[in-house]
This record gives sequence, C-alpha cells and structure tokens, in this order.
Amino acid sequence: MRIIAFLKRTTAWLKSRRTELGLGVRVTVAAMGALVIALAFGLRLPLWAVLTSIIVTQMSVGRSLKATRDYLIGTIGGAIYGGAIALLIPHNGEGALLAVMVMAVAPLAFIAAINPSLNTATVTAIIVLLLPTASHGSPMDSAIDRVLEVAVGAITGLAVSFLVLPSRAHSQIRARAARLLELLAAALTELLSGLTHGRDNNTLHELQDGIGAALVSLNAIGAEAERERGARLSSGPDTGPLLRTILRLRHDLVMIGRASVVPLPVELQTPLAAPLAAVNYAISGYLRTTAAALRTGRGTPAIWPVQSALETYAAAVASVRSEGLTRGIAGDVVERFYALGFSLEQMRQNLKDMERCVSDWSETSGVVATNPEDEVD
Repeated sequence: MRIIAFLKRTTAWLKSRRTELGLGVRVTVAAMGALVIALAFGLRLPLWAVLTSIIVTQMSVGRSLKATRDYLIGTIGGAIYGGAIALLIPHNGEGALLAVMVMAVAPLAFIAAINPSLNTATVTAIIVLLLPTASHGSPMDSAIDRVLEVAVGAITGLAVSFLVLPSRAHSQIRARAARLLELLAAALTELLSGLTHGRDNNTLHELQDGIGAALVSLNAIGAEAERERGARLSSGPDTGPLLRTILRLRHDLVMIGRASVVPLPVELQTPLAAPLAAVNYAISGYLRTTAAALRTGRGTPAIWPVQSALETYAAAVASVRSEGLTRGIAGDVVERFYALGFSLEQMRQNLKDMERCVSDWSETSGVVATNPEDEVD
C-alpha cells in the first residue's frame, strides 16, 4: 500500500511538472542530435554544437526562437570581427597577442553591455583568436569552424523545440496568469481582513514578493507568446489585454494596501464589518474562479456576486455618512476610508475587463458559477 501511495504521489508530482519534464527531454534529444550531426559532418569541435543546442533549447518555442536568433547573430558577428582582427593585425609574440585580445574583447564587451543578447560575440571572438594559436590553424578556418558548429547546434536545438514535445508560451500564459490571480486573491483577503482584525505584515510581504516575481515571469512569457504569434506558430488571442488587466488589478491591490495600513476606527467597524467581509468573500472568490477558468479554458466566471457585494458596501458607506459617524475621526483616517471605496470601485471596473479577457481566452461560451466555498489558500 505504501508503494502504491508513493507511486501515486510521484505520478501526481510529475504531472504537475510536465513543462519541466518536456524541457528535460528536449534538451537531451537536442544534445544527442547535435553530437551525431557534428560527428557526421566531421566538425573539428563537436563540443560547441552540443553546447549551442542545449543553450537554444528553451522552455517554450518563442524563447527558443529568440535564443537561436541572438546566439547566431552574436556568433557570426564575433567570428567576423575576431577573424578580421586576427588577419589584419600580426600577433606572433605574447605582447602582440595581448594587444590584439584587448582590441577584440573591449569593443564587443561594450556592445554586449548595451545589448546583453549579443554577449556571445565576445566569446566567439576570443575563440577565433586563441584557437589557431593552440591548434596551429588559421584565423579564417577557426571562424568558419565556429560558425558551422554553432549553426549545427542552433538549428538542431530549434528543430527539436518544434518537433519534440513542443511547449508554446501561449499555453503557458494560462497557468502563469492563473497563479498570479490566486496570489492577488490571497493578498486581497489579508488586506481587507486587516481593516477589522489587523493584518499580518509578514504574510503580506511574502505575498507581495510572490506577486512581483510572478508579474515579471508573466510579462516575459507574454513577450515569448507574441513572438510565437508574430511567427505564426500560435493562433490564440492577443496577450496584451490580459496582461494589462492583471497589472491594473495589481495596482488596485497596492491602493487598497495603502488605504488599509491601520484598521478602521471602532465607530466604522461595527456597521462595515459585514459588508466588507462580503466584498472580500466575493472578490477573492471571483479571482480564484477566474484562475480556474483560465487554466481549463472553459467558461467565464459570473461577476454578479462581486457587483452585488460592492453595491451593499456602497449602501453601508452611504448610511455611515448620513448618520455622521465619520465626524470626529482624524482627517487622514477619513481620507484612507474614502480611498478604499475608490480603490474597490476601480477594482470592480478592472474585474469587468478581466471578464472580457477570460471570455476571449475561453474555449467554450458557458458561464462558470462563482463558488467561494471552493477557495483554497
């Protein structure tokens, strides 16, 4: 029984890491293929073909396209420049070799500092300069060999990325965006709960760090997905609206965080605790249901519970104002109180935009019922 349970856990873990497993398989196939091809063509250093194939085989097809382009451009540029320096400037002695090395490395290192995607040029120029010294060959032969080796590795890696368990950045966006929405839901729960119970700043800091890292990752995947769309390798919806809407939701969360630095005064907690809890319940539930809908590509979450909860909260705020409960409260506290209402209204509008985005990304036209009871932290 223990073995069966272990196998089930292992299988479940492997399924959750399908993207990473696919990358491992592709890298292995690319390295083996590059070595076989390099040996078949009799290339002088098959090592560079194998290393190049590993470098350009990335997590997604879009990223592999960029890595291949950058590596080839850098290699060809470095080979041409390094070969020209080696041919035009004699460097028989050690001093002359050092001087030529400086002339080759310094400009390319400067260019790579401006555009890091071209850092391969510096390495290639060094190889073209130094390899003939060790092998007693010519700089021209060294440059040609280097370009051929890299070309074999790059083409092999790119072909494997297309043909062996291909992973599209466009499909990865679903999972990354869903995870980010779940983090936003968790952070929102902490913030709104803190208005009446006080908030756990350590937990919030961890969530905020996670949201920041997830946004960087999502934007990078978005750029790869658009690269795939530009090359007609995927035909899904434009990633821009989804990414921009998630970023606006992140900004809403920052505004709510500033408005909830301290709990509400006792005079306001009593009439607003229940409406705020309902808003918290509805919005966090909607964000999590939206995350589930994005992952599966099935249906669009119903947003009416969010609208209903915010209308109830707005009515409670109006009642508080009509009863004069904000009188006598410090000005900065009242300011934060009204800023909270404004931020929640902004979030409502952005959630409406999210509804349209999820509809665009949905493979079906149904509506997913929002069920916050299924929430998981």
